[in-house]
Amino acid sequence: MTPYAYKDMVIAYDSRVTRGSYIEDDDCQKCITIKGIKFFCTGTEKSQNAIIDYWFKGKADADDVDGNAFVWDGKNLYDISVDKEEGKIHKDIVDLSKYYAIGSGTDHAITAMDLGMSAYQAVRMAAKRDTHTGGKIRKVKLK
Repeated sequence: MTPYAYKDMVIAYDSRVTRGSYIEDDDCQKCITIKGIKFFCTGTEKSQNAIIDYWFKGKADADDVDGNAFVWDGKNLYDISVDKEEGKIHKDIVDLSKYYAIGSGTDHAITAMDLGMSAYQAVRMAAKRDTHTGGKIRKVKLK
């Protein structure tokens, strides 16, 4: 997984890809843009594809989703998550006046933002404590 932190119209994230305890890549681009929609997905590639299918087709198999995502459509930021007990995928609008984090390192990122750090600084802080967070820290300014 990966942490994504949102604060003040910025989403920050790392570039590390892990397989269990193995670091596979420390320079992965994790913001995917399709038809002007930006996807920031945690979890596996299968999960990412299921979330993208859900966004564009309105349906996906909840069993294929092992993470969650922020999705920016140019106007609203959404938190896409799955409730395994219900077998449903949820799409909730994020309140842009607050801050949020998803993925691994979330606790560290939220605490950093509680202390006044930016989304970028929060992911950098999460990288110090979470083994699945690392590599380059990137940010996207939402417009």
